[in-house]
Amino acid sequence: MDIFGLLTMVGGLALFLYGMIVLGDGLAKTSGGRLEKTLEKLTSNPFKAVLLGAAVTGVIQSSSATTVMVVGFVNSGIMKLTQAIGVIMGANIGTTVTAWLLSLTGIEGSNLFLKLCKPSSFTPVLAVIGILLLMSKKESRKNIGTIFLGFAVLMFGMETMGAAVKPLAQVPEFQKLLLMFSNPIFGILVGTLFTAAIQSSSASVGVLQMLCNSGAVSFGSAIPIIMGQNIGTCITAMLSSIGASKNAKRAAFVHLYFNVIGTLLFLVGFYSVNFFVHFSFLKDTASAADIAIVHTCFNVATTLILFPFAKWLEKLAIFTVRDEVKPEVELTVAQKLEEELQILDVRFLDVPSVAVKQCKTVTVKMAEIARDTLFGAMDLVDKFDLEKAKQLYELEAVVDKYEDVLGNYLIQLSSRKLSEKESKEVSLLLHSIGDFERISDHAVNIVHAAEEVDCKEACFSKKAMEELAILTAAIKEIVGMTMKVFEEEDVVLAKAVEPLEEVIDYLKVELKNRHIKRLRKGKCTIEMGFVLSDITTNYERISDHCSNIAVCILQEKGESIQAHEYLDSIKRTDNQEFHMQVQELQKKYLLP
Repeated sequence: MDIFGLLTMVGGLALFLYGMIVLGDGLAKTSGGRLEKTLEKLTSNPFKAVLLGAAVTGVIQSSSATTVMVVGFVNSGIMKLTQAIGVIMGANIGTTVTAWLLSLTGIEGSNLFLKLCKPSSFTPVLAVIGILLLMSKKESRKNIGTIFLGFAVLMFGMETMGAAVKPLAQVPEFQKLLLMFSNPIFGILVGTLFTAAIQSSSASVGVLQMLCNSGAVSFGSAIPIIMGQNIGTCITAMLSSIGASKNAKRAAFVHLYFNVIGTLLFLVGFYSVNFFVHFSFLKDTASAADIAIVHTCFNVATTLILFPFAKWLEKLAIFTVRDEVKPEVELTVAQKLEEELQILDVRFLDVPSVAVKQCKTVTVKMAEIARDTLFGAMDLVDKFDLEKAKQLYELEAVVDKYEDVLGNYLIQLSSRKLSEKESKEVSLLLHSIGDFERISDHAVNIVHAAEEVDCKEACFSKKAMEELAILTAAIKEIVGMTMKVFEEEDVVLAKAVEPLEEVIDYLKVELKNRHIKRLRKGKCTIEMGFVLSDITTNYERISDHCSNIAVCILQEKGESIQAHEYLDSIKRTDNQEFHMQVQELQKKYLLP
């Protein structure tokens, strides 16, 4: 092979690997994250876990991606180690789908049907269709176009590599090199190192199939390489487990032990029988389809043999990554917070659909803490408690931590390849965490106001307390409503937030006017008026943040609106429905 042939082969390899990445991305986006989300709801049935692992890997075309995802789920506590074992076993079976697709390049024959099945015949058509679909404005069509184009590039790269390598079949040095692979130990080592280097057993098997198309690779050389490829693919999960929890590390070791033990069993069993029987087919030339058959048989056989011993694999992993014996102590708020935030695993950034869902879960938790902080602060206005006030300060600090961690994670996520829907969801979460954090800030301001009243040993007039109680009830309703709107993404309920916000604005102004009247009559002091003003101002601003969140939900759900334009439009005098809602709420929160 001259320098030009070498360049052609390297270029073909580059196109092949790129096509595999594009194909995988397209398949993952088309699935819309449904398969990944199903993994989270995995039952404890090991057989279903194997089937699910095979299905997910077959669709996203990467056992490494599935295993890394599983490590992330185990690390964040979503999945138990026992459940992960079945998925890992299934992933090894699912990855064989790629080998069968790539085996199409080896189809030969003069029959019209066989010629049409050959990739060189139909991939140009797929490429054209893929380009046309990519020009579409509809995202679902773009994703399908990406799949077609990725498959076309992958097959073109495969054909290019095959054409460049074919002359090597006649080179004695190349034949001697391939003969060395027939040594089981050397073949396994080569398969392991090459797969570990490119971190994809599917791509590694594809390269082996391409070499087979040159007609120079025998079964004796191919079988050890295939076994090594299964071990090499473990490197991705092992690297992914660095810095993860003990159970996540154990999941990575289960993947490693499963493939190593399976390889050893096959190695000992197959070559022990060969020692006595002398399989003649080992010297025969292997085709791309033969590689797919061997790859599938090896992975299915390994799963069938080791499936009954899943518990032993788990024990072996636990023995490898042992628990530290620590005295039982009650977790601090900071430690509990750290555990809850573990579900924002960096591994999920490569699976945006899962990452977005995790962010939503954490944001809902953040919102609940902000709500509890606010409602606790409101209770202190009636009866101040110093210990409770300290707890509320701690809760507000927790909300701040949530915003900081979530914000950083969402910014990282926004730089990944997101679908239009995912991009909108990330934008919604980024806006919402700011509003929830500000609600907790206003809650602390209310605590300060209650503390000031307690320190001065003062109190509001009975009338002022009655009026404030009505405004407090309205705030509790709008916050509760907003929580439900955010969690359930309820568009109908979101439109009901603004009328209540309008009533709260009215109540705030009315409370101020009534205080001025009491002040003139000498029934209240200027000092307490300032405190009352602080509380009602914070209440009113809390309702503004609730309005912001509701508008964000409407925008994320496809409502083509701008916040200010929307608010101006619904408050127009001719919007009878809005004003009727306001009037009904004014009756509900009628001041005495």
